[in-house]
Amino acid sequence: MSAAQSVQVRVTRQFNASPERVFDAWLNPEMVGQWMIGASVRDEEVLRLAIDARVGGKFSFFVRRAGEELDHVGTYLEIDRPRRLVFTWHIDKEEEALSRVTVEISPRATGCELTLTHEMDAKWAEYTRQTEQGWATMLDVLIRVMAPGQVPAAP
Repeated sequence: MSAAQSVQVRVTRQFNASPERVFDAWLNPEMVGQWMIGASVRDEEVLRLAIDARVGGKFSFFVRRAGEELDHVGTYLEIDRPRRLVFTWHIDKEEEALSRVTVEISPRATGCELTLTHEMDAKWAEYTRQTEQGWATMLDVLIRVMAPGQVPAAP
């Protein structure tokens, strides 16, 4: 996907948690189930979470939403803890919708700043606002999960 044939969504959030904690929340299935998918984010039931957290490893976040089963899948392209995570992203039934997500985490005096960039083929341009809102919602839930003193909920 070349830059001329793609659209990007960018979302930035500040966290009162260490870069390591925020980074690890992306690769731990129990944590992902608390902020990225499931009832804390939207009306859906988590059926299965699988993460092979290595370059070339794959993930699968299988959910039931509005009576439909969806499997959000991807492959890890870069893992540079705690600074950078890059992976592909699509729903298994829509392989032509393959996109790329880059997560960059920078330390700050009171935690860290996370910038997420989701690059999609230009044919999906009409979904950029929806995609931005989806990531913003997930990252806002992650901020709450990462709050100091917050005890993670049981999966």
